[in-house]
Amino acid sequence: MNVTFTHTTSNDADTLVQIRIDAMRESLERIGRFDPVRARDRFLASFDARYCRYILVDGEKAGFVLVRPESAHLLLDHLYIVPAHQGKGVGAAVLDAVLADADAQRLPVKVGALRESASNRFYQRHGFVKTAESEWDLYYVREPRPVAAQSV
Repeated sequence: MNVTFTHTTSNDADTLVQIRIDAMRESLERIGRFDPVRARDRFLASFDARYCRYILVDGEKAGFVLVRPESAHLLLDHLYIVPAHQGKGVGAAVLDAVLADADAQRLPVKVGALRESASNRFYQRHGFVKTAESEWDLYYVREPRPVAAQSV
């Protein structure tokens, strides 16, 4: 499996919204919150193509990731894998790249996850610690790890 990234543009918004809806539908239906209009509006309110990348698996679009730099941390604002690619290690490969970048910058990474979604276990397995919660979401942070010393 070859995971790579490519830039998005504002013209990709509709495709990205559909990926988000497809990826979250099951979790949202489980808690009675599936609403494609709300999903679209929430995504478009925070979409910034400068920080968004398509996730490609062997050249095929498998999802997208949006990491927003904040003043003292990176915000993992969106990480969605289309259902056909879920459970195959794609999300872990993407998160590893995000965390390696954060570690190189010595920045924590913050993320929010829908209550009762599998993403909560995913983030916890990757070193995220719950810091807060709201009615629908749980919030996590992962502190930077020391970058391994390079041999000379």
